[in-house]
Amino acid sequence: MNDFEKMVEVYSETGGEPDAFKNVDAAHLVVSENRVVGAHLVPGLDMDVEEMTDGIRAFIVITRGSRIVKPVHLCFGVLPEQGLQKIDMQVRVEDGAAVSLKAHCTFPNAVKVRHMMDAEIVLGDRAEYRYEETHFHGTNGGVEVVPRSKIILGEHSLFTTLFSLTAGRAGVIDMDYDTELGAHSAVEMIARVNGSADDSIKIREAGVLKGERSRGVLKTRVALSGSATAEVYSELIALGAKSRGHVDCTEIIREDARAKAVPVVDVRHPEAQVTHEAAIGGVNLTQLETLMARGLDEEEATEVIVQGMLRG
Repeated sequence: MNDFEKMVEVYSETGGEPDAFKNVDAAHLVVSENRVVGAHLVPGLDMDVEEMTDGIRAFIVITRGSRIVKPVHLCFGVLPEQGLQKIDMQVRVEDGAAVSLKAHCTFPNAVKVRHMMDAEIVLGDRAEYRYEETHFHGTNGGVEVVPRSKIILGEHSLFTTLFSLTAGRAGVIDMDYDTELGAHSAVEMIARVNGSADDSIKIREAGVLKGERSRGVLKTRVALSGSATAEVYSELIALGAKSRGHVDCTEIIREDARAKAVPVVDVRHPEAQVTHEAAIGGVNLTQLETLMARGLDEEEATEVIVQGMLRG
């Protein structure tokens, strides 16, 4: 089995769609450590990828007015127990263009693996960028993930992102995203993470609602058990007239886990409004008792509640 086949196999085992790599109408990029082992482009999508000693550098452009119908599939991973992978991405979505990306980051055997991503994403006017990122880190807890993103939206544009790590160990997560919105643009950033043992999770998401009638939603769901820890920092700054935003953080802790949430709401225009809600605590006892009354034991009922919260 060659490297591409190995990556696709792991991609499939962690919930990916392997047939996407056979579809000539769908673009894809597969990176194993610092090597591009598979790539395919479609009209409207330009991509220039450079291999480095410890990762890759990718320049991606969705050309003006192009609407990429099928999702672009990305697969990043390190299959050995140890390794370093750096992904440097510069993305431009030109005026009137739209794209959806599905990324799987897989480190199934990791004992000491570091995955770093630095992304700069710029959207023109009336552009759309939807990004869904799913992680699988195996059961050893030996992965450190350090993503950094700077996102700038033009006017009447849309940016959405979903970061999901709900199976296996989280290891160390240190996420930092910044967004800046033009007039009538919208952003939605969602993170769902399940931590256990001694996992350490840090999530920072921030948005500047700079333009008139810009809108932002920051939503985080974290479940912790063992001695895992989490710090969630969510910030929305409203500068534009009639801009609107909402920050929503829910964390469930069990055993010796510790969680901290810092919602920051900064409104600097009298016609703007930003709201927030944060909830940290144990499993809801009413929900637990209801499920146990239906025949589940305490552990099964707790898992149902946790998974329901992570999907919410």
